[in-house]
Amino acid sequence: MTTLQEEHTTDDLRALAERAGRELEDASALEILRWAAETFGDRFCVTSSMEDAVVAHLASRALPGVDVVFLDTGYHFPETIGTRDAVEAVMDVNVITLTPRRTVAEQDAEYGPKLHDRDPDLCCALRKVKPLEEGLAGYRAWATGLRRDESETRANTPVVGWDEKRGKVKISPIAKWSQEDVQTYVTEHGVLTNPLLMDGYASVGCAPCTRRVLEGEDARAGRWAGRSKTECGLHG
Repeated sequence: MTTLQEEHTTDDLRALAERAGRELEDASALEILRWAAETFGDRFCVTSSMEDAVVAHLASRALPGVDVVFLDTGYHFPETIGTRDAVEAVMDVNVITLTPRRTVAEQDAEYGPKLHDRDPDLCCALRKVKPLEEGLAGYRAWATGLRRDESETRANTPVVGWDEKRGKVKISPIAKWSQEDVQTYVTEHGVLTNPLLMDGYASVGCAPCTRRVLEGEDARAGRWAGRSKTECGLHG
């Protein structure tokens, strides 16, 4: 399959995503990423929260030197920044760190301290959604680590879909994986993971909005605990 040409329109890309979602549903994660690499070339990137480096590792096998985009919100745990630095040092990827337009101090000055407590949706919009939108501008497709088993809101995640908000192809190569599948891949390939995953955290986000999960809770229960909010806005 040849790399897409520049003249392909948004409608072409949407149709491509919908077709690929059907045709690759039963493909392996590596096959899905090889399709992305062959189709989009350097207009394809991986996004990573540095909870683990599974998708980045898979993508590096499909496209050595692939861009791995990381959002440094200014609120990350030190362990998350350390994981990013380790991934950059040992894996065949090009880590690109995106930052919000305002530092935390500048945001506090404009909106008041602890915006994440008073208006978490706005905080996520300023520190995650907008920076990612700007950072993905040069790409036609991006890959995520979304899995269907993480929560009800992610249960219908396609392996290849259309990101209407950004007008890009969105690829979730491990959408069908279980947590056991992830752990098996980590063990078999020696993939870097965030140390917090061994300290009671099942999903790692910004420090002020993330807690350890309790027995029987789903992996996303530790994010914005006590609120109706379940997503930061990056995925819908």
